[in-house]
Amino acid sequence: MAPISDQKQGAGFFTSFASTLSSFGNAMSKSVNGLLGYEGLEIINPDGGTEDTEVEAQKGRWKPEDRDSYWRMMQNYIGSDVTSMVTLPVLIFEPMTMLQKMAELMEYSYLLDLADECEDPHMRLVYAAAWFVSLYFALQRTWKPFNPILGETYEMDEADPQRAGVVLDLVPPPSKANNIIFGRTWVDSPGDMILTNLTTGDKVVLYFQPCGWFGAGRYEVDGYVYNAQEEPKYLMTGKWNEFMSYQPCDAEGEPEPGSELKEVWRAADAPKNDKFQYTHFAHKINSFDTAPRKLLPSDSRLRPDRLALEHADLSKAGLEKTRLEERQRAEKRTREAKGDEFKPKWFDLTNEIASTPWGELEVYRYNGEYGRHREAVDNSDSIQETETNSVEFNPWKYHNSQPA
Repeated sequence: MAPISDQKQGAGFFTSFASTLSSFGNAMSKSVNGLLGYEGLEIINPDGGTEDTEVEAQKGRWKPEDRDSYWRMMQNYIGSDVTSMVTLPVLIFEPMTMLQKMAELMEYSYLLDLADECEDPHMRLVYAAAWFVSLYFALQRTWKPFNPILGETYEMDEADPQRAGVVLDLVPPPSKANNIIFGRTWVDSPGDMILTNLTTGDKVVLYFQPCGWFGAGRYEVDGYVYNAQEEPKYLMTGKWNEFMSYQPCDAEGEPEPGSELKEVWRAADAPKNDKFQYTHFAHKINSFDTAPRKLLPSDSRLRPDRLALEHADLSKAGLEKTRLEERQRAEKRTREAKGDEFKPKWFDLTNEIASTPWGELEVYRYNGEYGRHREAVDNSDSIQETETNSVEFNPWKYHNSQPA
């Protein structure tokens, strides 16, 4: 029977999920150590093989000499806060913002619907755990998403993610990056993932196998769903990049006689030889074809640096990224000179404070204004339709702010 790790109390399902996403964004914005989007990375084998560089170059992502020169430039800043010191090269980015990356993690949200509809509290944890495992599928891509511009938005039309009365606490396994300098960069997450139902005391403990020699054990996940008395109820097994299965088990963790292993989640098929290793869902997130009518000009889809990178124009992407960052700095100077305070349009600041591993954070709540805006747009026949991709990206408040 698999051992049970100690519980770690948390603030609940969606708070835990949001905190997990915040860790990715926090690491990205703080230092070069966050280039891949994870905090506290352990860098393994910096002198690894270089045979994969030719493969990457043929895909059009980057040239080996470019990566070497960028690394020589960046290594002086390792361990430092480089937010105001250097503009990170688009070479390490993917054509997606962090807002879109957060949306991408909802690709398999149907598992949460199944958990919400399930009467068996232990089977409910099977569905929830499978969804958390599915998040790692998107983390195979080690390029960095663009940091959102202040005031930037992203809209995805999906079902309302409200769940009934269950508070879950997640303790994810640590992540580490391999071959960050040479060869193909890849991420491994060895260790326990612990998902606890704070309402009932039931929990899931899944062990992510470390990658061994020649890739042995990589992606493999095994563990159990336990009741509040720490008795195993279901065993779970699979690979975090492919599928997860479950089976009822006895008190010793052995499969119940007459039961069978059933698949609970399988990764969706992805386009072959995709330049950015995107799934169909990830492409949908970037697509204007699935964008809502009268898209907000602050939407991530419209970012010119993201669009240029998507079309493999690294030179233009770099110029546009620098232009946006300089414009954002100019906005900040104007705001400070006027003594203004930035206020989100669609969210209101509350008096609540959320405790997270990254400090005390203010809590904003949706104010309902965007729902009214969207309803008015959808019900209006007088609004002139324009080509969505011809709309200029505009998250700005001060339209006369210019870079220094």
